[in-house]
Amino acid sequence: MKHFFNRRENIVTEALDGLLQTAPVGSLARLDTYPDIKVILRGDWNKDRVAVLSGGGAGHEPSHAGFVGRGMLTAAVSGEIFASPSVDAVLTAIRAVTGSMGCLLIVKNYTGDRLNFGLAAEKARVEGFRVEMVIVADDIALPDLAQPRGVAGTLFVHKIAGYLSEGGADLETIAAAARSAADSIVSLGVSLSSCSIPGQAHSERLGADEGELGLGIHGEPGAERIALQEARSIVSTMSERLSAALPGDGDYALLINNLGSVPPIEMGLIAHTVLTSSLAERVKLTIGPAPLMTALNMNGFSLSLIRLDAEREAALRSPVALHAWVPAVERHEVVVVPAVAVPGAQLAEASHDSAADRLIAAICDHLLSLEAELNSLDARAGDGDTGSTVATGSRSVLAQIARLPLTDIAATLSSIGSILSTSMGGSSGVLLSIFFTAAAKEYSDTRDMASALLAGLDRMTFYGGAGVGDRTMVDALDPALRALKAGGLAAAASAARAGADATRRMKKARAGRASYIGERDLEGVPDPGAMAVAAVFEVAAGLR
Repeated sequence: MKHFFNRRENIVTEALDGLLQTAPVGSLARLDTYPDIKVILRGDWNKDRVAVLSGGGAGHEPSHAGFVGRGMLTAAVSGEIFASPSVDAVLTAIRAVTGSMGCLLIVKNYTGDRLNFGLAAEKARVEGFRVEMVIVADDIALPDLAQPRGVAGTLFVHKIAGYLSEGGADLETIAAAARSAADSIVSLGVSLSSCSIPGQAHSERLGADEGELGLGIHGEPGAERIALQEARSIVSTMSERLSAALPGDGDYALLINNLGSVPPIEMGLIAHTVLTSSLAERVKLTIGPAPLMTALNMNGFSLSLIRLDAEREAALRSPVALHAWVPAVERHEVVVVPAVAVPGAQLAEASHDSAADRLIAAICDHLLSLEAELNSLDARAGDGDTGSTVATGSRSVLAQIARLPLTDIAATLSSIGSILSTSMGGSSGVLLSIFFTAAAKEYSDTRDMASALLAGLDRMTFYGGAGVGDRTMVDALDPALRALKAGGLAAAASAARAGADATRRMKKARAGRASYIGERDLEGVPDPGAMAVAAVFEVAAGLR
């Protein structure tokens, strides 16, 4: 795996400084104990309330430093990647932020964190500080495990304790609320890959068709391997296990956490799937989807739920001035607003013309047969979807051919333009829709097909910006239409094929995705759009 870093030993300190440099001025600071002791604290803290302190190994960003601020953590202490901070580091943080009201430590249930934070707490008590510690063990992946892991549900405890601290509650009240909250949280994660640590060799333990259910946030193996499957199936399994582990009836808050490298589009799909699953009826508040407690670049997500009461709900809803927290929102249905009806004249009525029907059907059928060939050509110089895009437009026209006003040529051209703008997508669909729409307007004025199509070409090239020699469909369409105007369909087909073949010798595209491709990759490869145009004219000429 590849990573962006300078020196491995400086990754954590440089990342924390990046957070400090991009946070609002004056909101965050760090102790002058770098690099051995890494503590991020509120820039406005004056020790007049209970300090809420958490932390652990790095690699879970934005946890924990991203949640330092008014209404959540007072300070966060960081170790190296996946390594607990030292006893001295935690003790230094306690000294820096704790006043007469005391300090609450929120610790995830890992041996290193428990021991190091625990010893630091005992030493701090010897020094006269009032310190309480809460351990979070929210992972339900291994139900028989005596000491469940602390994972993303820990953030609920951070938020509740921070809210109470901000309101001036005493240490005993905050610690009791935090412990009660920790006992009311369940979490479960899933991933399609293990994570990789910058500067270390990585070996992926999962096969191409495998995932892991119930894994930790340090790259630990999951509780079980699962087959790669639809998101709804994965979410269904997670929902069943989480529902069975929920500690009672009532409403819950749901935290949807990206474990590192799931793309936003997939996290949106996951959120929708969860919020339409059997779990959704228990959810009142949603936080995320967002990367909140990650495992470096793990391609996975986790779900955490906490049972709500009035105090917890108020805490989770309360606004905070933090770098990374995502506001809680009440679960709601998707709002659907009716589209505005198309103004103006009604669509032309369907009519039948056997010659036009035969021509359109023959062209669409032939383009469908070229789907794989055109995709293959486009894969050499684009994103490999020209054939599929053209095939989509062809299928849509074929599906609506019985509703076309075929005896009215202008209306037919306009209808085809509308169909393509809706179905094809991408720039090619829009360009062809412009072409047919402008041609329809011209034909209604002149009743001359060649002139109408040339007018469509003029508008298409004006808006699209491509011309002859730019290695696009225009290289076949322009000479074909000019030959059609001068000599008929046979001449047009010959000119289109010659124009398409000429694109093989064009080493630089000046429009479209191919314009980003180097000369070596384009040499000898014809433009797939131009090849499609040539095929259309050859089919049309063959029917005459």
